[in-house]
Amino acid sequence: MDEILELLERDARITPEEIASTLKLNVKDVKKAIHKFEKDGVILKYRAVLNQELMSQGTSSVKAIIEVKIVPERTQGFDRIAERIYQFDEVKSCYLLSGTYDLLLVVEGPNIQVVAKFVSEKLSTMNNVKGTLTHFLLKKYKEDGDILRTPRADRRLAVTQ
Repeated sequence: MDEILELLERDARITPEEIASTLKLNVKDVKKAIHKFEKDGVILKYRAVLNQELMSQGTSSVKAIIEVKIVPERTQGFDRIAERIYQFDEVKSCYLLSGTYDLLLVVEGPNIQVVAKFVSEKLSTMNNVKGTLTHFLLKKYKEDGDILRTPRADRRLAVTQ
C-alpha cells in the first residue's frame, strides 16, 4: 500500500504537512497525491472511530453480526443478491465469505426488536436466502486496530516500608 495511504488510514486527521515531514516529501506533492486518491475513489471518506460506551446514553443502538446462507444466481453469482441485501438501511457492512455461510452482515438498529424484525421480515423472506445465523454484539474491545477501552487507574495502594 502507498505510504501516504497507510498514514491516512492509521489517522485520518494527519495533515499533509505532517505526512510530508514523516515521509520526507514535498507538501505540494502530498496534497496532489491525496487529491488524486480522493478523485479516483481510492479514498472514499474520512471518519472517526467512536467509543460508544463513553458516549451519552441516548445514542446507543443494537448491532448484530448475521451470517447468511444464499443460493447464488446462475449468471450473477452472489453479487446481485448481495447488492439487494446491502441496499437496506439497517445493513452497515456486507462481506462475501468462504465456509458454511456466504455473506456476513453487520446490521444496526435502535433496539433488538428492530433488528429481529429486519431479519424475520426483510432478510429471511428473500428468495435466495436459505438461512441466517444472528449474533448480537454485546461489547466492543477493539475495532479496526483501535483499542476502545480507556486504561484503568491502578487501584492498589503503594507499598511503603
